[in-house]
Amino acid sequence: MENMPKIKIGIVAVSRDCFPESLSVNRRKNLVKAYTDKYDAADIYECPVCIVESEIHMIQALEDIKKAGCNALCVYLGNFGPEISETLLAKHFDGPKMFIAASEEDGLNGGLIDNRGDAYCGMLNASYNLKLRNVHAYIPEYPVGTAEECADMIHEFVPIARVVYALNNLKIISFGPRPQNFLACNAPIKQLYNLGVEIEENSELDLFESFNNHAGDERIPDVVKDMEAELGAGNKKPEILEKLAQYELTLLDWVEAHKGYRKYVTLTGKCWPAFQTQFGFVPCYVNSRLTKRGIPVSCEVDIYGTLSEFIGTVASEDAVTLLDINNTVPADIYNEDIKGKFDYTQKDTFMGFHCGNTASDKLSFCEMKYQKIMARSLPIEVTNGTLEGDIIPGDITFFRLQSTADAKLRGYIAQGEVLPVATRSFGAIGIFAIPEMGRFYRHVLIEGNYPHHGAVAFGHYGKTLYEVFKYIGVDVDEIGFNQPKGMLYKTENPFQ
Repeated sequence: MENMPKIKIGIVAVSRDCFPESLSVNRRKNLVKAYTDKYDAADIYECPVCIVESEIHMIQALEDIKKAGCNALCVYLGNFGPEISETLLAKHFDGPKMFIAASEEDGLNGGLIDNRGDAYCGMLNASYNLKLRNVHAYIPEYPVGTAEECADMIHEFVPIARVVYALNNLKIISFGPRPQNFLACNAPIKQLYNLGVEIEENSELDLFESFNNHAGDERIPDVVKDMEAELGAGNKKPEILEKLAQYELTLLDWVEAHKGYRKYVTLTGKCWPAFQTQFGFVPCYVNSRLTKRGIPVSCEVDIYGTLSEFIGTVASEDAVTLLDINNTVPADIYNEDIKGKFDYTQKDTFMGFHCGNTASDKLSFCEMKYQKIMARSLPIEVTNGTLEGDIIPGDITFFRLQSTADAKLRGYIAQGEVLPVATRSFGAIGIFAIPEMGRFYRHVLIEGNYPHHGAVAFGHYGKTLYEVFKYIGVDVDEIGFNQPKGMLYKTENPFQ
């Protein structure tokens, strides 16, 4: 995968000067050993210059981890810790950070006399000081543990840090306003800047000019060959591949020319109604190919859709997709293929669909086709370019980060699966099952005024995404999830 960071976490141990410094030194060494014994040693860096007891030590540690190339920070309370210096370290470190603490050991052998660290207590003071300084930091669900337990906490922080760092270095490039009658994906961009994301908004004319300038590009034949190899027997529209290759090169060159000082880029474009008649195809397949490489491209100028896709891509280190929460599963399909075979009611199921933007390796089978909905009012030949097929069965996370009309940040996360059931439909589509989806649909999606686009990560990443949403400033009351039976939504009638 391209277009995502590699995280290196600097582990800095801290110590309160009235506690034995050796506690923090030895516990840090044990923590690092526990991590490298179980996980990739390249994820972490052990700061050796000092144990932070003072503001001077804080500066020394900060300079050391920066010099070592660390882009994330773990403050480790080997004992009670110096609440001022340790939180100043977090304040002045430019990147995602976490706090964890050491549990006690050797209770039967006198360890609670001379070697009691009281980090359980110190974590409370650390959290209070972080709040005083308005410093956002990740604190695990239970942040005090043995070396092995703390190593696991750091490992769980890696994808969270990866997403937070990536967002702070992201540019979203968009082309065109939303299509007519498509207010659903309209959202203020103020929250993008609050997240540290830059946005570049362009006209479709800018894109069209660049596309025309790529006519005859000498790289087109190689891209066509790559497309032919990917499609295999599904290459049902060979006559359109040259134009699609020209468009793909146009987007990639635009990214390189316009990313500026940003390290990561994602795209969103206006794919109808004039796109087909002017470009002569639909962009779905190219969108799928870039998304497969780690550069998500959302449809219909859905800015928060591509932001959500990027978050899922970086969290999972895998391709994601963006789908309409589209249609119900007919009773005959449910009764024939789902009822009695899977533990879901019909209201737990729905079909997620888009025209053909899902990566080929996320489809059970794929064919290049035309966009059936658009072809109802346009010549078929200008609607070629979709990648159709049923989405692979397996675990998924359906989620979205969104700004409300009044620029308030909110999101939802729901874990479920794609069922191994034929859709009997068209487009890139799958039969999704999410526990209590019917209630979630009504009391989160409808009540929260979410648009119909949702990002799909292929696997269960709810735990990571929830922590990411919290870290970047989404109020926990604004993070919706599919609540189990007996746990009422705020707007759910208790007298049903």
